[in-house]
Amino acid sequence: MQVSVDRDRCCSSGQCVRTAPEFFDQDDRDGLVRLRATAPAPAQFADVRLAAELCPGGAITVAEAGGGAGGAGGAATDAA
Repeated sequence: MQVSVDRDRCCSSGQCVRTAPEFFDQDDRDGLVRLRATAPAPAQFADVRLAAELCPGGAITVAEAGGGAGGAGGAATDAA
């Protein structure tokens, strides 16, 4: 699984951080989503998928192994 975020679509709701705080963060300057990593551990898969589904801006993209994609959003990754 690979995860990317489109900060242009992020509306700073924080749903991702509440759902998977070990994987997502919010920038202190603008409140936009930040990834702590681009590839979650298997134990994080369910929470990361849920965060993508709950994202009101559709800013999180989840690409499953094998080429399928889940979630919504663009492909720009901010792995800071």
